Amino acid sequence: MKLKQVLLLFTLGLAQSLLAQETTTIMLSGTDFEHPVTWDFKVTDGQHSNEWSTINVPSQWETESFGTYTYGRWYRELNQKEPSKEEGFYTYKFSVPTNYKNQKVIIHFGGAMTDTEVKINGKLAGPIHQGGFYEFSYDITPLISYKKENLLEVHVWKHSANASVNNAERKADWWLFGGIYRPVWLSILPESHIAHIAIDAKMNGTLEADIDLKKIPKNTSIVATLEPDGDTNETFEKVTIKANKGTSKQHLKTTWNKVKPWSPETPNLYWLHLSLVKNGEVLHTIKKRIGFRTLEFKKRDGIYVNGTKILMKGINRHTFWPESGRSTSKRISILDVNLIKDMNMNAVRGHYPPDTHFLEACDSLGLFVLDELAGWQNGYDTPLGTKLIKEMVERDVNHPSVIIWDQGNEGGWNLELDDEFAKYDPQNRIVIHPWADFNGWDAHHYPTYQTGVHRFGSGENVFFPTEFMHGTYDNGIGAGLKDFWAHYKESPLFAGGFIWVFSDEAVKRSDWIGPQQYDSKGNLAPDGALGPHREKEGSFYTIKEVWSPIQIAPLQITESFKGTIYITNEYLYTNLNTCTFTYKIQKANEHTFYSKAEITSLHQGTVMLPSIEPGETRKVDIPFDVTDFNGDWLELTATDSYGREIYTWTWKIHHADYYAHKFMLATKNRNRATVTENEKDVTLNGADIKITLDKSTGRIISIYNKEKLIPFADGPTPIGMKAEVKSFKTSTTDSTATCLVSYSGGIKKIKWVMYNDGRLYMKALMLKDAGRTNGFDGAFFEGAIDKFGLSFTFQEEGVTGFKWFGKGPYHVWKNRLDGVEYNIWYKDYNNTITGESFENLIYPEFKGYHANFIAGELKGTNPLRLFSESDQLFLRLFTPDTPKNSISKCFPQPKFPEGNLSFMYEIPGMRAFKPLDQQGSSSQPTNIRIKSGDDGITMKLWFDFRSIN
Repeated sequence: MKLKQVLLLFTLGLAQSLLAQETTTIMLSGTDFEHPVTWDFKVTDGQHSNEWSTINVPSQWETESFGTYTYGRWYRELNQKEPSKEEGFYTYKFSVPTNYKNQKVIIHFGGAMTDTEVKINGKLAGPIHQGGFYEFSYDITPLISYKKENLLEVHVWKHSANASVNNAERKADWWLFGGIYRPVWLSILPESHIAHIAIDAKMNGTLEADIDLKKIPKNTSIVATLEPDGDTNETFEKVTIKANKGTSKQHLKTTWNKVKPWSPETPNLYWLHLSLVKNGEVLHTIKKRIGFRTLEFKKRDGIYVNGTKILMKGINRHTFWPESGRSTSKRISILDVNLIKDMNMNAVRGHYPPDTHFLEACDSLGLFVLDELAGWQNGYDTPLGTKLIKEMVERDVNHPSVIIWDQGNEGGWNLELDDEFAKYDPQNRIVIHPWADFNGWDAHHYPTYQTGVHRFGSGENVFFPTEFMHGTYDNGIGAGLKDFWAHYKESPLFAGGFIWVFSDEAVKRSDWIGPQQYDSKGNLAPDGALGPHREKEGSFYTIKEVWSPIQIAPLQITESFKGTIYITNEYLYTNLNTCTFTYKIQKANEHTFYSKAEITSLHQGTVMLPSIEPGETRKVDIPFDVTDFNGDWLELTATDSYGREIYTWTWKIHHADYYAHKFMLATKNRNRATVTENEKDVTLNGADIKITLDKSTGRIISIYNKEKLIPFADGPTPIGMKAEVKSFKTSTTDSTATCLVSYSGGIKKIKWVMYNDGRLYMKALMLKDAGRTNGFDGAFFEGAIDKFGLSFTFQEEGVTGFKWFGKGPYHVWKNRLDGVEYNIWYKDYNNTITGESFENLIYPEFKGYHANFIAGELKGTNPLRLFSESDQLFLRLFTPDTPKNSISKCFPQPKFPEGNLSFMYEIPGMRAFKPLDQQGSSSQPTNIRIKSGDDGITMKLWFDFRSIN
């Protein structure tokens, strides 16, 4: 035999030997919707129906311009008789190399909605699969041709022939799609192979595995090897057990010493390789990425992972992308897990099994997962549910991130199915019924702050609401979260909770023509902390601060501050000495609102944190000396050991009056300020500014800059109180003109001072001796107040932007003051309606209440600069528009006060799915009592209407 022939035969033999060792994967579709493969396609109804065309696979056919869109509340708020029921027909030709001829060929579907019939070369691959959220497969070995192309035909029914599938999946609060939306692929295995493994890997290195084997010959062994997933020097010995001939089940038990356990804070992973070996020849090898961690579920106690009682800071998530429906990608999964981690969360839940690449991202980046059998308020029947549980658990059982199985949602369970999960799960994870108090686990949905009657505070079951803080239009989620969380943590039975929901579920409609393309079915689907393309809403940052694993005790910087802060470690496992803590003393330039803002760091560095174990509070000293009082605010940034920012906190170094005089520009002017008065009004003049006050109301009638009317008027209007003008008194000095307005009622007096350079000062004294004066009844101050301050109107038209110093950049509510920090902020004017402005979703929203306002400049047609000498002042900047497309009853925002530019000490709370009276203390109105001898409440403001560039 010639040498070339010998080499060729050796090479072919080696190749076949290698092929026999590992499972070969041949993709028939693309790996995801961003990398699709084109198949032939026809749909029976809706867009582009009854004509053969092509379609990307994987995809949802609606987003590919086929069929009909249906939202799952069709039978409730939408009042439709039935959902869309079109069917789709797919064909695709593929080849299988002849060197696989003597091997097993399996076809896999990652997911298809909803009933799926598969044919190979005209013959059925097996029974029709039912259930749209589950991976399924067929052994098509006898149907495959190796000599010519094979024809794959797939018939998909969007509506199931099984009533329980429709009830579980299609009567639901989500979009209903059709099509092959997850990948399709072939697995090719040797006749003797490992079909499946289910692993229980403990934190101490003990591993047990249930192994399903096929056609095992005599003298075969199973060899297990372990290697770290990552660049480490860990090495582990091989483990070998004998596999009996013909056995289909094998149990492996071994221990590897010195493994690093998996947790969300240290997601250590390993590759487990299992090989079938006969007489030194490897027949088949599979590998699984695993994590070693120990689960313990203790009723009347809690959930333990690696011996630590856990607190889940979680969020619910739909598998969803606007342009592709439930067909997503590994990129999106990694994006989403990183965003969840960025909110300082450690857990996630969905309403159905997510993509495998999402679970892989949860494994590698670190999240606890509640993996759910679908069933939105209705469950599957027992025969089908039994089958779907097997598919779900066998696919997901080895992911260390998965710690709990959910059966259905809000009544969507079948009691006959609870024991099915353990048949395929050697870890024996608990099975819960989300929203139910079931079997020792209370997953109550949307509990009120004072939930009781033998639940939560007075109950005996472990409490972890699998849905709370509902976020329609970003109303809830962050609003009230701090109260709820602090209250729930008071109970040792509290195991955490899951916010509803991660992102708005707005789909880009392929059947809509015009400027509006994204549809969230009104208020049914825009529930997220993020927009549909993961735009960060205000609640994103609120959650990030409230759930920060580093908590800093309340702090106010005064002249006595020496740099001492108190830090609490709220991690589960991590010592804070592994985190990085940096500080900056930040300073803004003087007169920053008359020029470009420049921020410099006077002093910065790194603080070495001491050993602070989880649950401990320790004193930490930041280098801070007298020179740092030249700065304007202190910034502290915490970063974890992986380089992820935990949070950045800020504190202003001075009081408001310091900044007002630093930032405001006073100019020299030799002219006197003047005042003129008649029976109806008083006019104050300074430089080019003229302001006229109405004597009957005390409100501004007009303001002129030279001859130009400034559209600032109709104030001060009292908010949360009543006031009537009693008298006017005017006076002048060389540089000022003053008008003192006295009131009865809630306002005692307001002093207006016009300076000769045109600056206008206002000092209001409120709630001093307020009561029954001159027949005026002010006794309501003894009651509840949800809004309090003074309001004006300013023309919104022509405004282009806002630059300010205060907490930002997002607007706030009384019960959502976390997640905003001090800085010199700027944002362009926008009219974003969260949950609706999908074609132009700009964040942060321009309008609304802004916290701790100190100074600001409204840019645009009319000049206006504002400065406060009063701390803790809210600026109300115009009124956000409310959604126009709401379908069911909702509460988009509390009523705003009169006017559109307000200065307030009290603002309302935002409803968080529950009425405000069912929420915590920060959501409640204020009570104030005014007694004789009280100093009253002052508000000191400066207004600058001058045109200064």
